[in-house]
Order: sequence, then C-alpha cells, then structure tokens
Amino acid sequence: MPEANEKTVIELKNVSKVYQMGEVEVSALKNINMKVEMGEFVVVMGPSGSGKSTLMNLIGCLDIPTEGKIFLETHDISKLSESQLARIRGSRIGFIFQFFNLYPTLSVIENVELPMRIHNYDERKIRGKSLELLKMVGLQNRNDHLPSQLSGGEMQRVAIARALSTEPSMILADEPTGNIDSKTSQEIMQFFKKLHTEKNETIIIVTHDQSVAKYAQRIIHLKDGQIKEGG
Repeated sequence: MPEANEKTVIELKNVSKVYQMGEVEVSALKNINMKVEMGEFVVVMGPSGSGKSTLMNLIGCLDIPTEGKIFLETHDISKLSESQLARIRGSRIGFIFQFFNLYPTLSVIENVELPMRIHNYDERKIRGKSLELLKMVGLQNRNDHLPSQLSGGEMQRVAIARALSTEPSMILADEPTGNIDSKTSQEIMQFFKKLHTEKNETIIIVTHDQSVAKYAQRIIHLKDGQIKEGG
C-alpha cells in the first residue's frame, strides 16, 4: 500500500477499532478513511458514542487500530509499540485538553518548558523558546504564576503554548472550549484561527460544540463509528 504523500500530516486507511468488553465486542470505528493535509484546520464532530474519542486516540498515537493503517507524515504508526508511540506523540503532536492538564505545582513557564525538557532540548534554548511562546499567547507577564492563579482562558492559553513548544506536526485539541465560558471560548477559538492563518499550523479539534465548527476549513461528521460527511 502506498504511503501518505509529504504534504499529508495524518491519514487513516480502512481503519476499524474494536474493543473487547468482557464477552462482547464493541465496534467503535468502522472502515474509516480520512486525510488531513499540512496547514488544514479540521473539526471532528459527532454525538456521544459516535467514535470521536476513539478517533482522537488513534490520530494522537494513544492507541493503534484493530484493522487498517495510520500514517503520521510518511510513517506507518499502526503497528508501533507503546514506547515508540510515546516518543512520536511527545514530539510530533501538540495536545490540548478540555481540563488543561497543567501541572499545579509548576509555574506557567515551567509548564511550557516541560515537553522540551522531556525531549532533551538544548537548555540554552528552552527558556528563550518558552518566553517567546508565552508572549505569543499574551501571557508574558504571568510567567511565574501557578495555574491556580489563572483564569480558565489563561490556563488554556498556557496549554496552547505548551503544545507548540516542540514544534509539532499538528495540534490535536479535545473539547478545548468545554471547560470555559462562551465569551472565553470565542477568544480561544479566535486564537486557534490566528495560529492557523498566521503560522499555518495544522489543527484538528474534536468537539460536540456547534459554535466551534464555524472556525474550521472542513468539518468531519461522525455517527455510529463511521464518517458521514467531510472525510
């Protein structure tokens, strides 16, 4: 089977995922085919139980498919070991979560620095890169604050800066507006839009929030484990 081309960031080919729940098999995804190109802004939508979380886990190298192939850039990741997946997702995918997942005992700048430390970046560059990212998200004056001293929107902006720190192939966001108010949600989505238009970041957002969809170039609709539109 041919590999994804050099402009493709993530591609799923005939991907299915089945979970064994005791003696019962649950088919979470059924023969999924989708592709996201470099610089695309894609939103994945669907009702509860549609397979959104499973799809995010596969795209994010958190799980492997039961059947089919997944290419991240030009690499087939569908049969990798957990340690291999961990290395790839740590360096090539920038995760943003609904509940921010910041380390409460680390300062804002230490949270942004952490992925670079884990991946052995040059110590001389880590602080400068972190300061640059915090300035980009408008939090250059909050470097030494703890997450508990920030608003929800500020915490999400720290999470965005952290996600960008390793210069990943794509940003993968799971319900990024799910834990903030509607006004702050709009500000965060406008920031995602700015990242896309000004930095050409590849962004995939998994959500059930209809208001998020208007920011995307393309919407992929999932239902009952299958892509119904936009794949």
